[in-house]
Amino acid sequence: MTARTRPILDMNAFEGDAGDDALLARRLANFGAASVLFYDQPIEMVRGRGAWMEAADGTSYLDFYNNVMSVGHCHPQVVAAIAAQAAELAINSRYLHPKVETYLERLKATLPDGLANAVLCCSGSEANDLAMRIAMKATGARGFIVTEAAYHGNTLAVTEISPASWKRGGRPDHVRLVAAPTVAAYGPDPAAGFAAAVAAAAADLEASGFGLAAFICDSILSSDGVYADPAGFLASAADAARAAGGLYIADEVQPGFGRTGAGMWGFARHGVVPDIVTMGKPMGDGYPMAGMVTRPDLLARFCDDTGYFNTFGANPVAAAAGLAVLDAIREEGMIANAATSGEGLLAALREIAAKDERIAEVRGAGLFIGIEMNGPDAGMTVRRMTEALRARRVLIGAAGRFGETLKIRPPLSLAADEADFFLDGFRAALDTLPVSLPPRAQKRLPARARAAPKVPGR
Repeated sequence: MTARTRPILDMNAFEGDAGDDALLARRLANFGAASVLFYDQPIEMVRGRGAWMEAADGTSYLDFYNNVMSVGHCHPQVVAAIAAQAAELAINSRYLHPKVETYLERLKATLPDGLANAVLCCSGSEANDLAMRIAMKATGARGFIVTEAAYHGNTLAVTEISPASWKRGGRPDHVRLVAAPTVAAYGPDPAAGFAAAVAAAAADLEASGFGLAAFICDSILSSDGVYADPAGFLASAADAARAAGGLYIADEVQPGFGRTGAGMWGFARHGVVPDIVTMGKPMGDGYPMAGMVTRPDLLARFCDDTGYFNTFGANPVAAAAGLAVLDAIREEGMIANAATSGEGLLAALREIAAKDERIAEVRGAGLFIGIEMNGPDAGMTVRRMTEALRARRVLIGAAGRFGETLKIRPPLSLAADEADFFLDGFRAALDTLPVSLPPRAQKRLPARARAAPKVPGR
């Protein structure tokens, strides 16, 4: 049986009709086919604080998935900063305001020295779209290399490099896909195999007349199934891209702002300096802000030909939110907490996995963890697990080419008792699954190993 690749928005998604739920009926009527909701029975949320959200029926849920609220739901420091600035002045980006410059200086101080120019915008999609345009201008090329289940956003250009969003149709001609760095895909040296795949994809783009504008990659491969290791694999891949004349764009929308526990940025774990860094969701803890940071020469070359500004990106309310997030991360030791809490979760989950053949692998870094399920229909197993966890008041997501991986991203403020609450819920959710796998699935083969053999540049 060959697993079917699943678009990311189909994972753990509501697929029914409204029935007698009036609010759900309004949602479906207003959003139409673009409505995307979690769970077999969508949840109406009314408030949140820290790692918890409360539904309209009074049920409290532990949020183990919502990376947007990186320092916790309704963090008092962030809420106060937004309210105070909104009450004083909210303007567009074409006026001077010291809070914006203070924020950018604080942000740049966390990045490598050469990355000195920033553009603020409102979404990670905008940041990645701009990064693509800069890369094409800098290189004169049009081709891009991404991982085979990547998600980088939803503008026209960015959707074309986001295979996790594709429902029908083939790969765009200017895009090449590479498998995640695993032994199953590349043998005993996944980092070398991954770099070789990037080099082969770049050569194929050159032969096809596109050339390589950039290799763009999450610093932890999120939609592919949460691949963080071996640490350093991005450095060799970036070298391969640069050798082919392209740039390396680090997509930090999910792993950035301390989530890996190894520093502020996911790429730092790999000992590599990107040409462009994109960031989003966690920047404002719910306030819509994002950014792109690059070298001055690259940005100047783009701006020579193309005017660019973002009306709302560099506004003082966003800057106030961003500053409060940076303060919370530093003052509350959230990067260190991500490291220690993540190590504890990984250890506990691996102990469970060692005794349970239904779990293929546990992987990740800091508070960014993937639990890959085993069996011929691991995607359905993951869906059952998300629903079983929801019934135990834990919210969790899915990832992977086949939806085979449970994705964990709790707030960086996660407390020990909250981690224990999740682990208790996870064990109980496992108890709702069949005790053993069907005979044909007894061999521990993750879903990625059942996929068709990977051809570099496919």
